[in-house]
Amino acid sequence: MKIAALQMVSGTSVASNLQRAQSLLEQAASQGARLAVLPEYFCLMGQTDPDKVRVREKPGSGPIQDFLASTARRLGLWIAGGTLPLQGPDPNRVLNTTLVFNPAGELAARYDKMHLFAFQSGAERYAEADSITPGSQPVAFDCEGWRVGLAICYDLRFPELFRALSRRPDGAIHPCDVFLLPAAFTHTTGEKHWEVLLRARAIENLAYVLGSAQGGTHENGRRTWGHSLIVDSWGEVLAMQAEGEAVVTATLERERIARHRQSLPALAHRVV
Repeated sequence: MKIAALQMVSGTSVASNLQRAQSLLEQAASQGARLAVLPEYFCLMGQTDPDKVRVREKPGSGPIQDFLASTARRLGLWIAGGTLPLQGPDPNRVLNTTLVFNPAGELAARYDKMHLFAFQSGAERYAEADSITPGSQPVAFDCEGWRVGLAICYDLRFPELFRALSRRPDGAIHPCDVFLLPAAFTHTTGEKHWEVLLRARAIENLAYVLGSAQGGTHENGRRTWGHSLIVDSWGEVLAMQAEGEAVVTATLERERIARHRQSLPALAHRVV
């Protein structure tokens, strides 16, 4: 199955961002992708954190969700909608949510980001908990016979989440074949940690990992690292784009995963 990581440099207008996302999704479909993944905050990189609260939508209703559903249906494409702000229990905060739509335009999976980014170095400061309520449940879904695990940006630093995604509710091992990670990594942290962490999660789980990122300097002055990439189950980078808008594609191969898991049966050696 061909998959696509879509890289954006989103701005402060939801309408403009959706227009750019539509163009990238159309490119992905025209290149033969069956699953396309938008980056975190694809619909809005606001001037301030409260901007997310201003454009939040009720689950199941709103222009951003309508755009994702209708585009998936029109293109006959699986779309993982990066993240969008959904209404949650706190009126002053949002849920930072990935919604996955199938080619019929139906909601196939929803994941609310569990780990909220916090970072301070000099004048550079981020505190997602100021405007975001964390989710509580890992989410994986089936996509045309592939088991797909969902994570978002800062989740990448928590390998236990990826392990949890490869277990059934009864505790039985059910490995994911691919993990999707929409992100908006800062330039500061991304330069040092992005690729090595993505490759580590792929190697640990003997699975593909797709990172779809924001990549460039945004209207609000923030600079994101970009480097959207697709890594195979041996930790090899199959495709990457450093900065700017891009469609990054690669083809998932079942034989590659099977070969790696047979030659190095680490998943079967787990004791915890």
